[in-house]
Amino acid sequence: MSFARTSDGINLFYESAGSGTPIIFVHEFGGSHWSWEPQLNFFARRHSCITFAARGYPPSDIPESVEAYSQARAADDIVDVLDAAEIDKAHVVGLSMGGFASLHVALRHPKRVLSVVAAGAGYGAEKVHENYFKGVSAQVAENFEKRGAKEFAPVYAEGASRVQFQEKDPRGWRLFADRLAQHDARGAANTMRGVQMQRPSLYDLETEFRAMQPPVLVMVGDEDDHCLQPGLFLKRTISRSGLAVFPKTGHTLNLEEPELFNRHVAEFIAQVEAGRWAPRDPRADPAQVMRTD
Repeated sequence: MSFARTSDGINLFYESAGSGTPIIFVHEFGGSHWSWEPQLNFFARRHSCITFAARGYPPSDIPESVEAYSQARAADDIVDVLDAAEIDKAHVVGLSMGGFASLHVALRHPKRVLSVVAAGAGYGAEKVHENYFKGVSAQVAENFEKRGAKEFAPVYAEGASRVQFQEKDPRGWRLFADRLAQHDARGAANTMRGVQMQRPSLYDLETEFRAMQPPVLVMVGDEDDHCLQPGLFLKRTISRSGLAVFPKTGHTLNLEEPELFNRHVAEFIAQVEAGRWAPRDPRADPAQVMRTD
């Protein structure tokens, strides 16, 4: 087993597969390093792939103090894993919580990033729902602590943007729910309180996103309601960004629609490496409906 030692002394489990241009996969709150198996199986054929368990997710360390968890720390942990794997730069692919971390690592450490895929990144970002999201997050953290992961996992796994996965692929969803039931309750609660509840809204980072240089692919399911508008915001704000919307799809994009997910990411990375993922053409003025002169 391989572990990265972070700059604040936490051990993070990571695994690698394949060879070629590096890709690091960053998991969501409801997943862990195992969430990316369909992607490792596909991309390791031509890339050096890294996936890791975030702090609070076994077999990585589980800091007792919530102060050890934050959005900035989650971004820095990505760099610490790259350092341990002796990787200078990588394509960064993240889902949900991992999508936020992927965007933040591009803001904090742009020289370590070849490109960013931010999938299902948006929960808590909508300003109108900001306080509601924090309240729900606090309840989720309390449920993990009081009820335990085994009891609460089936409830969490049947959220409004998870049932699409359950409907399409009951066996895949069951595996997801069973693995979620094995999460560490303290780690889950601390992650929810330290990262999810405290991270800044994407809308508060508009100036930083407008200056962002790494190419970005935003992906969202069309039934992942609280990620749709943030996804459009990122598309309109980040110059070198594209937006892919998956039809009849919820939040767990990479597991719910693995073939579609892999195809979009592969094409994106191919265009980036060919130098073809450029900023938006200035002639494509969003204020223009039709050209008249």
